[in-house]
Amino acid sequence: MRLFAAVLPPEDVTVELGAVVDGLRRLPGAGDGVRWTTRPGWHFTLAFYGEVDDGLVPELSVRLERSARRTDPFSLSLRGGGRFGGRALWAGAAGDVRTLRLLADRAVAAGRRAGVTREEHRAYRAHLTLARSNRESADFTPYVSALDGFEGRAWTVGELCLMRSRLPVSGVPGEQPRYEVLARWPLGGPPGGPRGGVG
Repeated sequence: MRLFAAVLPPEDVTVELGAVVDGLRRLPGAGDGVRWTTRPGWHFTLAFYGEVDDGLVPELSVRLERSARRTDPFSLSLRGGGRFGGRALWAGAAGDVRTLRLLADRAVAAGRRAGVTREEHRAYRAHLTLARSNRESADFTPYVSALDGFEGRAWTVGELCLMRSRLPVSGVPGEQPRYEVLARWPLGGPPGGPRGGVG
């Protein structure tokens, strides 16, 4: 299974961001080689595990539950945006980003201790991907400028999610990856396992 740990913004937050993204998509050139992500897929990735053997999922789940329990709920909001070169456009985070990074570090460590190998380790940068380039490079400058003044409503992050990613079928134009929540653990909560099944 292709897995990652994530924080999911609530629906009212994604609706608010969706209105902003609708405006971005109306900018000149917005359809040129740019593939926009959709609201159901919006998330903050904490740790990407890649393909994980089914036999490692129970141990990974135990360790993620511990990570969640050790992290208190915290406030977060969406603010501004940026780009990774000409490859991706993203919305940024504001609020208690320090705790978000701490939770990301704990999710990475949970994977390592469960025997889930990662191809590379990068410094964590909180971002929610809005679009990707279908070409070698896209000019995201107008979109980043349009996101400069955006600040969304704050919410309390109260859970850590283990997500499954199903990649699009090759050759189907416009198809998006599909994400499924395998398990949720409350932050700062008592022991007792996930809400929702794993498997």
